[in-house]
Amino acid sequence: MTIQNFKEILTQLPELGFKTPNGNAIPEHLHITELGITTKHFIDCGGTVRTESHANFQLWVANDTEHRLTPEKLLQIITHSEKHFALDALDIEVEYQGETIGKYGIDFTGSAFTLIPKQTNCLALDNCGIPKQKRALNTITANEPCCTPDGNCCI
Repeated sequence: MTIQNFKEILTQLPELGFKTPNGNAIPEHLHITELGITTKHFIDCGGTVRTESHANFQLWVANDTEHRLTPEKLLQIITHSEKHFALDALDIEVEYQGETIGKYGIDFTGSAFTLIPKQTNCLALDNCGIPKQKRALNTITANEPCCTPDGNCCI
């Protein structure tokens, strides 16, 4: 979800809510302690230099249980941040404390924003040396082309 999408949803919400990936509500007295851009400049295992940027929110739950962040206040925080950073087109990455600081994508599920787990993956599968997964022989049907350039049995 981009910042632009996030802002559009915020304008329609009566109250702000976040959920963990397993559906548990994040306490209502959460704070957004950081909002900015994180950039990662790296080289993958195939030798390609890459740059990734995300709009970054850091969610934090303190012991001030009377605190409530409203959709309007969060929009003000985003608007203030946009004076310093070009955020609108960036995908959001959320940091939230679990056993360690977890990084999540975000989605809207009807009434609350839900943190979406991120997964590691090889970005250079063609150059990485991991063999292409072979198809099990018992999944090939007799009417499939076989031993032709477009066949499925000679992988």
